[in-house]
Amino acid sequence: MSTDAADPTASDGTLVLMPRRVPLPSCLTGHAFRVGDPIASGLSARRLRGRDVDRPFAGVRAVGLDLRILENRCRAYAARMPPGQFFSHITAALLYRIPLPWRLEQDSRIHVSVRDGGIRPRARGVIGHRLSATTVPRMLGELPVADPVSTWCHLASVLDVDELIAAGDFLVSGLVTNDGRRPPLATLSQLSDAVQRSAGRRGARTMAATVTHIRTGVDSPRESRLRMLLLRSGLPEPVINEPVFDADGRRVGKPDLMFPEARLVLEYEGDEHRTNRDRFRRDIFRREAFEDAGYRVKRVTADDLDIRPHEFVSGVRKLLVRRGMSIPAPQGSPIPASFRSREWSQSTRPGHGSVEN
Repeated sequence: MSTDAADPTASDGTLVLMPRRVPLPSCLTGHAFRVGDPIASGLSARRLRGRDVDRPFAGVRAVGLDLRILENRCRAYAARMPPGQFFSHITAALLYRIPLPWRLEQDSRIHVSVRDGGIRPRARGVIGHRLSATTVPRMLGELPVADPVSTWCHLASVLDVDELIAAGDFLVSGLVTNDGRRPPLATLSQLSDAVQRSAGRRGARTMAATVTHIRTGVDSPRESRLRMLLLRSGLPEPVINEPVFDADGRRVGKPDLMFPEARLVLEYEGDEHRTNRDRFRRDIFRREAFEDAGYRVKRVTADDLDIRPHEFVSGVRKLLVRRGMSIPAPQGSPIPASFRSREWSQSTRPGHGSVEN
């Protein structure tokens, strides 16, 4: 453990009492600060190198912050952030809780930008960018962050079409929490306008191929993946999270996806549906309620998307035909190999914090 004392043993072998390490002021706990800030006055340079003080960036110290959490890393960098800089790209997406593939979340570096005319940020653990003036920073909590629409445009250079659709669905739908759905971060028209302005730029083709498939009312990226799998396989577009009513007009529930004409409901079930006892019981009651209202319920798992997508789509096609819909014969193999549900997360796993809007 680091101290402010020298070797406790004198040259003649006698024990020398060591002074205790100077305690840190309680006001530092949970904060990041620059070495020269008044809050750190009275602490020696040696004390600020103690093992109970983190050094996330040059000239910055942090006390009691879990720097594995993205928000805390951003707070630490913000202590040295000059005016005009803001968080962007993947970092902004994670702060907004936009769903991203795991491969992008695994990079602990943060993305920091300036607008045209500024000096590109350079620091250990930082990826610097210089962006056009169309990017408008906004405050997310105490952090300056690129606006949601610009963030979606920046993601087009690192996401494929289906991944960008899932991100767009999230922006125009809003985050679903235990307390309900939060307001959307963008509108479809805002994303469409951004695509028009981005013609000729990096990622423009991906954006153009994406924007017409973005939908409102989507609860999760799993629903986005499932919807696009069905569409690319030549099936009709399902209805998203629309309420189902029984013969007496009573509301039964809102299935993830539904084909009203065939009275077929698709419900995605992740591991939490199996491991959470209350969720498991609610699912049974919910499924029986749909069936009592005359709907056929097809449960969907990650294996249906990852391991056997062709078999899954074939099963849905047969159910639709059996229940009276006219479905054209499948053409080729349109299922994208890169779209794997296990590569995705909701940006809420440990180590990836979020900022309340």
